[in-house]
Amino acid sequence: MIRTIGTKIAVGVKRLARGKTLRRLARREDGASTVEFAIVVAPFLALMFAIMETAIVFFAGQTLETAVADSARLIMTGQAQTASYTATQFKNAVCAKILGLFDCQNGLQIDVKTYTSFSSISSAKPIDANGNLQTSNFGYAPGGPGDIVVVRLMYQWPIYVSLLGFNMSDLSGSKRLIMATAAFRNEPYQ
Repeated sequence: MIRTIGTKIAVGVKRLARGKTLRRLARREDGASTVEFAIVVAPFLALMFAIMETAIVFFAGQTLETAVADSARLIMTGQAQTASYTATQFKNAVCAKILGLFDCQNGLQIDVKTYTSFSSISSAKPIDANGNLQTSNFGYAPGGPGDIVVVRLMYQWPIYVSLLGFNMSDLSGSKRLIMATAAFRNEPYQ
């Protein structure tokens, strides 16, 4: 009987010690900052990467806009026509304006078309229902003096981060079409 009482006392002491240990651990705040950081760090990093990627996409779009303005000037002033630029030579002139940000030779698509009036210009993106870029009707027709010309530069930019259902890609394969356009009437060059 003494043994059973001793066992019961030992078990009671163990329970009491275990309860004290749990209460002591519950009161301690040593790891609270670590746990809070672990909860917050993943959404924070995802948001930061999404912000950086969005900024880079907009920067690439602005770079392409500048390149289309500069290279369209070659056609508008007749420099490309008088020098008998081919589509490849015009693309090389465009690529000389875009350094480091794009894979210009392999990824940049150029479409130069002549129109009879500004109202007949199509502003639709050349993307099919499956999200593929349609380049089959792209060409290089810089026109002559007084012609209406549209120069379009397109690049398929890879998108890596999609955050909370917001995805910037509009092409298949998680890519976004960055397109810059210049519409103008050629000057009366000689």
